[in-house]
Amino acid sequence: MTCSSQHFHALPTTLSDSQWLQASLPIKFGGHGIRRVTSLALPAFLASAESTLLLQDEILGGLQSLPDELVESLRCRWVSSYGPLPSGQLASKQSSWDRPGLLVDSTAVEVSQTSPFQRASVLAAHAIHSGDWLLALPITACRLRLDDEAVRIAVALRLGSELGSPHSCRCGSSVDARSTRVQTCSQPSAKAPRLKRVCQPCSSHSSKEGAI
Repeated sequence: MTCSSQHFHALPTTLSDSQWLQASLPIKFGGHGIRRVTSLALPAFLASAESTLLLQDEILGGLQSLPDELVESLRCRWVSSYGPLPSGQLASKQSSWDRPGLLVDSTAVEVSQTSPFQRASVLAAHAIHSGDWLLALPITACRLRLDDEAVRIAVALRLGSELGSPHSCRCGSSVDARSTRVQTCSQPSAKAPRLKRVCQPCSSHSSKEGAI
């Protein structure tokens, strides 16, 4: 299983629309890099159309080409959504067409957060180096490979989603669905790795909800 596919299958089974939108953003925008085809199609097509204009002129040998109605309509659609068109060398780069849409989606994710926990999760996901673990190659020999449960926990924390169902911790305290009490439990298992130990008491509860 590749790194990206492991992250995709480790996504929580219940995500809000804003959490799905966040997951589809690039890593540097606080997402998981699982891009949506619908958000990539327009920037990719317009960048391709602009980058081939010179080649079209060379092929036609100076003849006047007919206007491409499809390209013109998509340009108008892009202008109505994001403003002025990229110009010069930027017009042939897909990132120039992609970035305005990413900024809109990123803002939509931020304003949709209603609780302090969710807002903190989004801000933490935007922090520098917070998504470096998503870029690491899953090499077992170098201890860079996370098992599915560790990835599930990391993904849920990044998206601010629930880790399991409410239950009682081994120390007697009540634990909510985000396992915030378990993360500060005074009686962790000394044998369990730290990342697993964070949510070990809620593993049985999360498995009942179909978590991968």
